[in-house]
Amino acid sequence: MSEFAELKVDGNTYQLPIIEGTENEKAIDISKLRAESGLITIDPGFKNTGSTKSSITFLDGEKGILHHRGYSIEDLAEKSSFLEVAYLLIYGRLPTAEEFKAYKEEVTLHTLIHEDFHKILDGFPSAAHPMGVLSSLVTAMTAFYPKSLDPNRSWDEVNLSIIRIIAKMPTMAAFAYKNKIGHPLVYPDNRLDYTSNFLHMMFGLPSQPYDVNPAVSAALDKLLILHADHEQNCSTSTVRVVGSSQASLYSSISAGINALWGPLHGGANQAVIEMLENIKADGGDTKKWMAKAKDKDDPFRLMGFGHRVYKNFDPRARIIKKAADDVLDSLGVTDPVLDIAKGLEHEALNDQYFVDRKLYPNVDFYSGIIYRALGIPTEMFTVMFAMGRLPGWIAQWREMRENKEPIGRPRQVYTGETIRPYPGS
Repeated sequence: MSEFAELKVDGNTYQLPIIEGTENEKAIDISKLRAESGLITIDPGFKNTGSTKSSITFLDGEKGILHHRGYSIEDLAEKSSFLEVAYLLIYGRLPTAEEFKAYKEEVTLHTLIHEDFHKILDGFPSAAHPMGVLSSLVTAMTAFYPKSLDPNRSWDEVNLSIIRIIAKMPTMAAFAYKNKIGHPLVYPDNRLDYTSNFLHMMFGLPSQPYDVNPAVSAALDKLLILHADHEQNCSTSTVRVVGSSQASLYSSISAGINALWGPLHGGANQAVIEMLENIKADGGDTKKWMAKAKDKDDPFRLMGFGHRVYKNFDPRARIIKKAADDVLDSLGVTDPVLDIAKGLEHEALNDQYFVDRKLYPNVDFYSGIIYRALGIPTEMFTVMFAMGRLPGWIAQWREMRENKEPIGRPRQVYTGETIRPYPGS
């Protein structure tokens, strides 16, 4: 027997179906409400509105659960590589050994970007933010691969677009970094794995290859996994809405990059490092700043603690904390800013005020520490996030297109002037 919610307005009763997901999530289906009643709902920021049904990611913020295609983030981070998780998200299942070998070979074939991309890079000043450069380069892929614009192309052609952007994203991200610091570009070395190749392009020089530290590569690969998808967040919803107009994969991903660029979304780990720098400049007294964070009359906000979705411990933070410790131990980094970070972490995990409010260090806190330890500048943090989130964006775009979802078109309640005469008429 179907369940319904009842809405009573002006003496009329409307039955709204209740639908249930595979993890027992329930939702009231209001898709026909306006047609039947003339009413719409208002939900600023879509905080309580489900825009789609999806089989990609399950997230339970109250319980601190994150699953991709039924696999826990803990198992994936421990047992899979980033490329395996990308395959899982995009194609719906983990690859066999043979499938994964072929997939890696296909990705490796497409790591180079067209030499004419250099002309685009040359047009950017060194002051250009790497996210703006990356977004532009991804959009430019539509010019180099015009068949990607056809919404009716075959699956093989769509899949080629997917492979191309998975393969070329690290190259474009590294080139954006090189543009920022004014260094010569370093081409991919396809003898290396996906993450090591990126580090080689980031930190190597044409005449001096980068010696990749396995602990660093492993930590970065884990970070990419932890960022791979996170349900219907701002950038992912942007990718789906843009894609719903039948915009190309590359245009949709570029839109997601721009949404991620915002400081309320992908810029959180950059905000962590900026906060730590401010604490250092003030003398580095972590107890003083923790007291400020607890003072409701003080405008200071502790960045990298708590999460707008997770009401418990961020499950990704448990995983990346160990990776952060491994990287710091492996590199033997001496950095007063990172010492302050460890001090804040210790204070928060042992202060009853933060424990009671579940204000634990989140993934942005630890990812900022790792990026800092690797020598990655703060302006590149969101680029790293975009590289990790790419397979999730692709999977969401593909699901939306294959489900033939309608073009995104939210409603509004108008609050402006009513009709009035034009002056002088």
